[in-house]
Amino acid sequence: MNNTEANKFDLTEIDGVLFAEMVRAGAANLRLNAEEVNDLNVFPVPDGDTGDNMSMTVEGGTAALSKVESESISEVASAVSRGMLLGARGNSGVILSQMFAGMARGLEKCTRADVDTLCSALKLGVKQAYAAVMKPAEGTILTVAREGVENAVEKVELGCTVGMLFASVISEMKLSLEHTPEILPVLKEAGVVDSGGAGLLYIFEGFMKAIRGEKVELAPPVSAVNQQVDLSAFGPDSVMTYGYCTELLLQLQNCKVDPETFDPAVITEFLENIGNSIVSFKTGSVVKIHVHTMTPECVLEFCRRFGEFLTVKIENMSVQHSEIAPESKEEKKAEVKAESIQRERRPFGYIAVASGSGIERLFLDLGADYVVDGGQTKNPSTSDFLEAFDKTNADHIFVFPNNGNIILAASQAAEIYEGSVIHVIPSRDIGSGYVALSSLDSTSEDPEEIEAGLIAAMENVTTGSVSIAVRDAELNGVTIKNGDYIGFVGKQMLVSRPSMTDTACGLLDKMFEDEDKFMLTVFVGADATEQDCAVIESYAAEKFPDVEVYLAEGGQDVYPFIFVAEG
Repeated sequence: MNNTEANKFDLTEIDGVLFAEMVRAGAANLRLNAEEVNDLNVFPVPDGDTGDNMSMTVEGGTAALSKVESESISEVASAVSRGMLLGARGNSGVILSQMFAGMARGLEKCTRADVDTLCSALKLGVKQAYAAVMKPAEGTILTVAREGVENAVEKVELGCTVGMLFASVISEMKLSLEHTPEILPVLKEAGVVDSGGAGLLYIFEGFMKAIRGEKVELAPPVSAVNQQVDLSAFGPDSVMTYGYCTELLLQLQNCKVDPETFDPAVITEFLENIGNSIVSFKTGSVVKIHVHTMTPECVLEFCRRFGEFLTVKIENMSVQHSEIAPESKEEKKAEVKAESIQRERRPFGYIAVASGSGIERLFLDLGADYVVDGGQTKNPSTSDFLEAFDKTNADHIFVFPNNGNIILAASQAAEIYEGSVIHVIPSRDIGSGYVALSSLDSTSEDPEEIEAGLIAAMENVTTGSVSIAVRDAELNGVTIKNGDYIGFVGKQMLVSRPSMTDTACGLLDKMFEDEDKFMLTVFVGADATEQDCAVIESYAAEKFPDVEVYLAEGGQDVYPFIFVAEG
């Protein structure tokens, strides 16, 4: 470490260049430790993804830095915040993105930030993170952020440097993280600290490495699967039928328009003359545009009157795009069906989040216009939802997140989106979303009535899951051994046994202690055999003769059986 790098610790203020280095180092440090954060999952199942979610969220911020040339900390923080908001995944990722959004607000109009300004920005970050959650829970990433910042800021004295401030924040975050099991009994029972809080600590430790001038080893980010184009779908004799799916991010320019007062309806009116499936909305000084048109060149020419492009994507809708991945064509049918249909604007649209080819097809059959690929272990980002809203193209869009860790990302996307009214239905599992969509009253023309009906339909649904344990644990009085199977409902562990089918049958016993249940749907996962299914079907018929049992091919990973009981 040279003298210039060593002196960074003694700086009394920082600019955008150093802040960008801090964010990159924070992202790199978290990525290096993401698996450790994943392993802090309370439930001992192979689906811990907090580390990956937070990594992909902050990496959305670092990706945005490539387009920033300014040394102003305000502009850098704003770009990082915008990138993280779009890339946010999972509850911890959304909370993290909101914390950085609050920090960006605190750094507005600042070319450089001194210690007092940084303290205010950190406090605003904590405040906005708490505001993002309807019922903030202590003992989580929120507590680690709040106690770390508040306790460190209280100790700031005259002559405090930036390095001293962040060293204090890290010290206080460590103390807070160690205390999380005393606040949340479930953490203590599982013998872990809060995973989101641990991820936040790794980010701030990365900040400190940048402040000290240390180099952080870069680990490769989780990247999207490569895509290839089926060139055989459009040849020399083909006739353009469907047009081009044209998507743009337009940065409004002060030299062309007033970004603050610009009305994207100007673009919408133009697009209506040359295309359909139109979405045009503004976030800050950036306009997101989506249109299906025969003349994408006209879109580009018109939009450049107001600014310059951040991204441009033009795809021939006659050509099918497919992921290069070890998946069969059958496994992609639902996704292709959902994405390839060209839709006119309609009053109502429906989006569901699901994983597993069978479950995806079922949601489409029930009336979903679009299925977002995701669930446990694969939480979709805010940007994924924005894209789904574009493609659904309806005045009112009802979203079924179908996972408690996805609701915040869906809600954050709903707040950003201006092209439709978004109704996020708080379905915390596949069963709730499945029953709610099954009960949809397609004759109603009142969106509030539809939403109320969907929420009411979820009230008497119980969803149980069977998976395999990846470590020894003691939860809810259930002794779990690594490699055994576990059965649980929501966050309540109910049974653990060496056999998959024994565990599944034991879980059914627990779920049907309430005799009011009349219907059982079994989503069969990729790891369950026909013999396993026969055992479950026979057991349910003998033990619960008055219950109607329906087995459906789900195709989901991680969970060989998902039980949905309706009452």
